[in-house]
Amino acid sequence: MIRILYSPAENEYRTDLKLADVVQVLAQPQPQGLLWLDFSQEPLDVGETILRDIFKFHPLAVDDALTEAHVPRIDDWQEYLYVVLRAFAYIKENEEGEAETLVPELDVFISRHYIVTYHETPITAVDRVWAACQRDKRLLNNGPDHLLYRLTDEIINDAITVVEQIQETLDEIEDIIFAAPSPQMAERIFYLKRNILRLRRVIAPQREVLNKLARDDYAVIDPRDRIFFRDGYDHLMRLYELIDNLRDMTGSVLDTYLSVVNNNMNSVMKTLAVFTALFLPLTFITGFFGMNFFATTIDTHNWSGWFAFGVALGAMLAVPIVMLVWMRYRRWL
Repeated sequence: MIRILYSPAENEYRTDLKLADVVQVLAQPQPQGLLWLDFSQEPLDVGETILRDIFKFHPLAVDDALTEAHVPRIDDWQEYLYVVLRAFAYIKENEEGEAETLVPELDVFISRHYIVTYHETPITAVDRVWAACQRDKRLLNNGPDHLLYRLTDEIINDAITVVEQIQETLDEIEDIIFAAPSPQMAERIFYLKRNILRLRRVIAPQREVLNKLARDDYAVIDPRDRIFFRDGYDHLMRLYELIDNLRDMTGSVLDTYLSVVNNNMNSVMKTLAVFTALFLPLTFITGFFGMNFFATTIDTHNWSGWFAFGVALGAMLAVPIVMLVWMRYRRWL
């Protein structure tokens, strides 16, 4: 999908441009206004045509953009910046208890007069900024660098939402642990821990990208807009600290689960020990008097037939089944 937003003058914009029109806009001696081209889910040859042939980006930057395997970073190519960001999305747990944090890559090329964004999968942050620009034309009057700030701000908001959702899931798991812990609980905790570590690995370099945009001297970034990137950097710093707290909290929840399981196991072993102690004298008595030292003085003819054999065999089969059902009912197994 390719979409183009062009603002030739203040409080005006067009969305009907084609790629041929983009070539004409870029060919102007002194381009005016702001051009935003966003494309996703396009074949590699189409993406290469847009980035290399139309916008004349460096082949190394084009190859990096078309390869979804990069951590957040920023490259200065003098006339434009190549920025790699990571968006955030959280998929709630399914029936198996699996939760997944998605971090799709967003590649951004930005100059004084245009901004190009590329992503393989849809990103809600980009869609929100795109819709906001169409609702409020004034957002297009502050230049591409301010539009980049809006993108980073929406991405940070999504990251905060993801962290809050993980926090809620951890609280829910902690309540379940004390109510009715199950063997699947440890798997859920490890899934959350993996998601937290993934967030931590992404936010750390993305924080440095915001720091560079806020402090370094780039030709395409207006010095007046650096304060906005500094605000985003502060948000990521606090978010990084919150993720560290979540990682510690996940370890505490896992320790709590193991403690509860061990306490339940001790209670089960105590109950089984009591049963064993109760039946041990009976076992001794029946074993001692069943050794047939003396001849019988009563008529045992009815106790040695097939009917008695069937009753005894059925009882021996029923007792362990009943005990197994009872243990499962008590959540010992």
